[in-house]
Amino acid sequence: QKPEENSDLYRERNLIERAFNRMKDYRRFAMRFDKLKVTFEATVALIAMRT
Repeated sequence: QKPEENSDLYRERNLIERAFNRMKDYRRFAMRFDKLKVTFEATVALIAMRT
């Protein structure tokens, strides 16, 4: 028996996954050059604003 598919949940998950894939295009994010949490979070925020 196949579980019910929730199209709204799938749509939201898809948006998140696509956003992370776009962010991975930035080497600094993908390789995690920033060791400090605050610096990494700032990098994520800048990339998110740009994409």
